[in-house]
Amino acid sequence: MPAYVIFNEAISDPAAMESYVAKAGPTVAAHGGTLRIASGAVDVIEGEWHGNHTVMLEFESVDAATAWYQSEEYQAVAPERFAAAVTNAAIFEQFEMPGAS
Repeated sequence: MPAYVIFNEAISDPAAMESYVAKAGPTVAAHGGTLRIASGAVDVIEGEWHGNHTVMLEFESVDAATAWYQSEEYQAVAPERFAAAVTNAAIFEQFEMPGAS
Protein backbone atom coordinates (compact mmCIF):
# COMPACT_ATOMS: atom_id res chain seq x y z
CA MET A 1 0.00 0.00 0.00
CA PRO A 2 1.43 3.45 -0.86
CA ALA A 3 2.98 5.56 1.87
CA TYR A 4 3.76 9.24 2.09
CA VAL A 5 6.49 11.22 3.81
CA ILE A 6 5.31 14.72 4.68
CA PHE A 7 7.63 17.53 5.73
CA ASN A 8 6.36 20.86 7.08
CA GLU A 9 9.34 23.18 7.03
CA ALA A 10 10.07 26.60 8.47
CA ILE A 11 12.93 27.47 6.12
CA SER A 12 15.44 29.95 7.52
CA ASP A 13 18.17 29.58 4.87
CA PRO A 14 16.71 29.23 1.35
CA ALA A 15 20.12 28.90 -0.34
CA ALA A 16 21.14 26.06 1.97
CA MET A 17 17.76 24.39 1.42
CA GLU A 18 18.28 24.54 -2.36
CA SER A 19 21.65 22.83 -1.92
CA TYR A 20 20.02 20.15 0.26
CA VAL A 21 17.22 19.55 -2.26
CA ALA A 22 19.73 19.09 -5.10
CA LYS A 23 21.43 16.34 -3.07
CA ALA A 24 18.37 14.76 -1.44
CA GLY A 25 16.27 14.52 -4.61
CA PRO A 26 18.35 11.78 -6.22
CA THR A 27 18.17 9.70 -3.02
CA VAL A 28 14.36 9.79 -3.21
CA ALA A 29 14.39 8.59 -6.82
CA ALA A 30 16.98 5.91 -6.08
CA HIS A 31 14.60 4.44 -3.48
CA GLY A 32 11.58 4.49 -5.80
CA GLY A 33 10.06 7.64 -4.34
CA THR A 34 8.17 10.34 -6.21
CA LEU A 35 7.80 14.01 -5.31
CA ARG A 36 4.06 14.81 -5.09
CA ILE A 37 4.00 18.25 -3.43
CA ALA A 38 6.62 20.95 -2.88
CA SER A 39 4.84 24.19 -2.13
CA GLY A 40 5.06 27.35 -0.10
CA ALA A 41 1.39 28.05 -0.74
CA VAL A 42 -0.99 26.82 1.92
CA ASP A 43 -4.57 27.75 2.73
CA VAL A 44 -4.98 26.77 6.38
CA ILE A 45 -8.64 25.93 6.93
CA GLU A 46 -8.35 24.66 10.53
CA GLY A 47 -5.85 24.99 13.34
CA GLU A 48 -2.28 26.16 12.98
CA TRP A 49 0.22 25.18 10.32
CA HIS A 50 3.93 24.84 10.96
CA GLY A 51 6.38 26.45 8.59
CA ASN A 52 6.37 28.11 5.22
CA HIS A 53 6.92 25.09 2.96
CA THR A 54 5.38 21.63 2.64
CA VAL A 55 6.80 18.60 0.83
CA MET A 56 5.09 15.27 0.22
CA LEU A 57 6.91 12.23 -1.15
CA GLU A 58 5.22 9.01 -2.23
CA PHE A 59 6.73 5.53 -1.83
CA GLU A 60 5.35 2.06 -2.55
CA SER A 61 5.06 1.24 1.17
CA VAL A 62 5.88 2.37 4.69
CA ASP A 63 8.87 0.02 4.59
CA ALA A 64 10.15 1.68 1.40
CA ALA A 65 9.68 5.17 2.86
CA THR A 66 11.45 4.16 6.05
CA ALA A 67 14.28 2.51 4.11
CA TRP A 68 14.80 5.74 2.15
CA TYR A 69 14.76 7.94 5.27
CA GLN A 70 17.18 5.65 7.13
CA SER A 71 19.46 5.07 4.13
CA GLU A 72 23.10 6.08 4.34
CA GLU A 73 22.67 8.21 1.22
CA TYR A 74 19.83 10.28 2.67
CA GLN A 75 21.23 10.48 6.19
CA ALA A 76 24.44 11.91 4.71
CA VAL A 77 22.50 14.97 3.42
CA ALA A 78 19.77 15.29 6.09
CA PRO A 79 21.94 17.49 8.35
CA GLU A 80 21.83 20.15 5.63
CA ARG A 81 18.03 20.27 6.00
CA PHE A 82 18.37 20.46 9.78
CA ALA A 83 20.65 23.49 9.36
CA ALA A 84 18.36 25.19 6.81
CA ALA A 85 14.96 24.68 8.46
CA VAL A 86 12.99 23.58 11.48
CA THR A 87 10.96 20.64 10.22
CA ASN A 88 8.14 18.38 11.29
CA ALA A 89 8.19 15.09 9.38
CA ALA A 90 6.07 11.94 9.41
CA ILE A 91 5.44 8.79 7.39
CA PHE A 92 1.80 7.91 6.64
CA GLU A 93 0.32 4.78 5.11
CA GLN A 94 -2.38 5.49 2.55
CA PHE A 95 -5.84 5.17 4.08
CA GLU A 96 -8.40 3.01 2.30
CA MET A 97 -11.95 4.09 3.00
CA PRO A 98 -13.95 1.04 4.10
CA GLY A 99 -16.45 0.08 1.42
CA ALA A 100 -14.93 2.42 -1.19
CA SER A 101 -14.11 1.02 -4.61
